[in-house]
Amino acid sequence: MDSISVNKFRETLKDCVEKVINQHNPLKVTRRNGEDFVVVSAEDWEREQETLQVLQNSSLMKQIAKSMVTHMQGQGYKLTDEEIDEILSV
Repeated sequence: MDSISVNKFRETLKDCVEKVINQHNPLKVTRRNGEDFVVVSAEDWEREQETLQVLQNSSLMKQIAKSMVTHMQGQGYKLTDEEIDEILSV
C-alpha cells in the first residue's frame, strides 16, 4: 500500500483518487497529529465487505473446506463439456 502525507494528498487529491480507483490500490494518508486513514475505491470496499461476510460465515467456510477436500481427491461432480461451454459463454 502506498503512503502519502495529508498535505501532499490535499495538493494532489484528484490524481490520488484516480490512481486509487484505476489501479485498485488503497492509499494510506498519514497525519502528523492524528490518526492515519486509508482511501479505497467503493468497488474495492464492497468486494472486501463481501469477502469478510463469507469468512465470518462458519457453515459456509466448512462447506468450502469440504469441497476443497473432495476436489483434491478427484471426487465430486464433474461438469460435462456442454456445461463447461455454457459457463464459459456467459
